[in-house]
Amino acid sequence: MKQSEPLAQTEPKFRIRARHTADTVTVYQAYRPEIGGPAARDGRFPAAWKRDRMTWIKPSFLWMMYRCGWGTKEGQETVLAVEMTREGFEWALRRACLSHFVPGLHGDQAEWKRRLRRSSARVQWDPERNLRLGPLPHRSLQLGLVGEAAARYADEWIVGIEDVTPLAREVHAHVRASELDRATALLPYEPPYPVAEDVLAHLR
Repeated sequence: MKQSEPLAQTEPKFRIRARHTADTVTVYQAYRPEIGGPAARDGRFPAAWKRDRMTWIKPSFLWMMYRCGWGTKEGQETVLAVEMTREGFEWALRRACLSHFVPGLHGDQAEWKRRLRRSSARVQWDPERNLRLGPLPHRSLQLGLVGEAAARYADEWIVGIEDVTPLAREVHAHVRASELDRATALLPYEPPYPVAEDVLAHLR
């Protein structure tokens, strides 16, 4: 199925779209080669990966391309597709707090700040991107993991890690050549991710 522009007109504003199986979901990250290379080779992050920092995972391939500039930005040259358990992904979502204050969800800013401090995960909804990395009307989920969530991600939830830098470069080459149909055909299929309403109710 192609990720076409007409689809963007019918998409709900807040919905997770991701490559997934019955048990796993694929998210994207980009790292410098010293981190990304060993991670893809060994299927886990190397000792140099900082566990005490927040790590952001993104189910959208094109949003990752927007963030890392198709793998050309310094420190983000290696693009990884990380297959993780749906159980872990949803564990983090249930415990996440929005990274910005929303009066209808948080009551007041003091309450939101308390939630944010206690949370081991946080969520941002940023505009999804098209092939030319322009913003679309609907949003793409970014999930930040820290503390317990980051440790569980690294040690328990990861099923496999693939270096998809060559794919990013191939898609980008077609985009630069204005061969958008060929670029679209290479994109990972990211259908709506099935998740219970109570998992996301506090995040949108």
